[in-house]
Amino acid sequence: MLARWCKTLRRFLSTDSAPAAIGPYSQAVVVGRTMYISGQIGLDTISGQLVEGGVQAQAKQALTNMGEILKTAECDYNNVCKTTVLLADINDFNAVNEVYKTFFTSNFPARAAYQVAALPRGALVEIEAVAVTGPISDQ
Repeated sequence: MLARWCKTLRRFLSTDSAPAAIGPYSQAVVVGRTMYISGQIGLDTISGQLVEGGVQAQAKQALTNMGEILKTAECDYNNVCKTTVLLADINDFNAVNEVYKTFFTSNFPARAAYQVAALPRGALVEIEAVAVTGPISDQ
C-alpha cells in the first residue's frame, strides 16, 4: 500500500557571510526546490550595524546579504522568482529600483513593494525573496 503522504525535505540554511537572524527565524529555509529567504535589511555583516548612506546604501547591502544566502544553496540572483520590498517611505521606490536593477539585470523576478510603518532597527528598506534551487532554464 502506498503511503498517504510522502515526506518533503526541509533544510534550514545559515551563513556567516550574511548577518545572523535578529529574531527567532532562519536566514532561509528550503522546502523541496523552493527557497524562502527571510527579509534582509542593510546590516553590515561584520559590525552588525546598518550601513550609512541612506536607502540606496541599505538596499545594496540588503541585496548583497541576500546574495550570500543564495550562495549557501549554490544559487544566485537568477534563481530568484519573487521578491517583496518593504520601504519605510514609498517615495524611496525609484531610488531602490536603481540599486535593485544592478542585482537583477534581466528576466526580473515578480515583485511587490509596500510602505510600512516601521522596519527592524530603523532600517529604510527590507527585501525578502523566494527562489528555486538547482538549474534554471528560461523560455
